[in-house]
Amino acid sequence: MSSDVTNTDVETLDTVNTGEPTFSEKFWKVFRGHPGALAGLIGITIFVLLAIFAPLIAPQDPYDQAQLDILDGLLPPGSTLWDGTPSLLGTDALGRDILSAVLYGLRISLFVALVAVIVGSAIGVFMGLLAAMKGGWVETAIMRAVDLKMSFPGILLALMVLAVFGSGIDKVIIALIIGAWASEARLVRAVALSELKKEYIDAARLAGLSDWRIMGRFLFPNSISPVLVVLPMSISGAIGAEATLSFLGVGVPITEPSLGLLIANGNDYILSGKWWISLFPGLVLVAMVLCINMVADRLRDHANPYLRGKD
Repeated sequence: MSSDVTNTDVETLDTVNTGEPTFSEKFWKVFRGHPGALAGLIGITIFVLLAIFAPLIAPQDPYDQAQLDILDGLLPPGSTLWDGTPSLLGTDALGRDILSAVLYGLRISLFVALVAVIVGSAIGVFMGLLAAMKGGWVETAIMRAVDLKMSFPGILLALMVLAVFGSGIDKVIIALIIGAWASEARLVRAVALSELKKEYIDAARLAGLSDWRIMGRFLFPNSISPVLVVLPMSISGAIGAEATLSFLGVGVPITEPSLGLLIANGNDYILSGKWWISLFPGLVLVAMVLCINMVADRLRDHANPYLRGKD
């Protein structure tokens, strides 16, 4: 039977009249009626913008030794530096403006956490899909490596890596990547094993598709959702881990302090009344982690089929 509707027309109609909600509608559905999660999302946006535009906002470049004056050291909040620059949050022992140091430290903490989690998650997703797809000795080897990693506390493993390779931003990222991939690999493998039992995988194999094509075209998009749900929580954990390593003095270099190292720098001055050196970086760290956790909890609840109907 002939038809006046061409394939192009059908594709156009399918694209226009799918009835699927737009991205903004899906986004609003997730956070609608949840002011805590929405506040957390706004907070994350503010922290990211502050980190990106830190060089434009900060009154001082705390990494430029030529701008620092030892005579400006340990000034209380609301003081004025020797060059006339106001210091709203005070200075540390090296004369660094705390506000500027926090903004720049925020950049390092977010950069390290994001790179480590994204790369670690990518490795974990690939290893989980490979284990599920190949099975046999490949799956056994990957899962034993996962078990070996999971047997060590993450912070202890990171300390071991940094003890071998030394400190530095790149070393911290490598240490966090080593600690981040295993949980994602186990999660993706479990989801992928469930997907492999479905009929569309059998149809793909009967159509002659290779394992690599099935992994990339079917398993990956259908197994990635749980990883995206736990991704904010992973970022929160990476920020905390980086802060812990820097606080212990084995993380980022002292010339480019992150929030954790800024807190450690003021630890020796708390009893002498110089509370602002550690307080303000600590408050920013706690607020940022809290915002990320609130968003992560909302995403986890939304992904739970037993709780989704209550939205």
